[in-house]
Amino acid sequence: MLPRLRRRRRLKPEFDKRNTKIIGLSVDPVEHHARWANDILESQGHAPNSPMIGDTTLEIAKQYGMLPASTEGTSDGRTAMNNQTVRTVFVVGPDKKLKLMIVYPMTTGRNFHEVLRVIDSLQLTASHKVATPANWEPGEDVIIAGSVSDEDAKKVYPQGWRAPRPYLRFVPQPGV
Repeated sequence: MLPRLRRRRRLKPEFDKRNTKIIGLSVDPVEHHARWANDILESQGHAPNSPMIGDTTLEIAKQYGMLPASTEGTSDGRTAMNNQTVRTVFVVGPDKKLKLMIVYPMTTGRNFHEVLRVIDSLQLTASHKVATPANWEPGEDVIIAGSVSDEDAKKVYPQGWRAPRPYLRFVPQPGV
């Protein structure tokens, strides 16, 4: 099996470690996705293993802006030639508020490693007054939030920080 496929197989436990639940929404009936999951199993070596909602009336997809509100009809009779697929990833926090939305075109595969990275950042920044820089990975340095004064930062980070600019105060990731 290809190394990339083996990595995908480990993603469900990674979401579990973060106390994160995954659910899929499709504008096709769930039974269509059972066949699709089998195709993925046969061709990729591992099938999706998350619950799936079948939004055959397109109601949910329209309410969340994944399809235009003017889209008519249901999933009946829609094909790859006339179908606009729902390819949006939402990350909703424990407070039930939307934290992230990524919309992928049909021609671009979704990157669930990036989703995990964002969840790590969201969880870290929810419990510490820090921000994560571009391309941050867990365990790397973070930035003291701009809302934290230098005086308050000295109390939390008595060892100091690295500041290439006054507004960029880098410290080791808390809790590591």
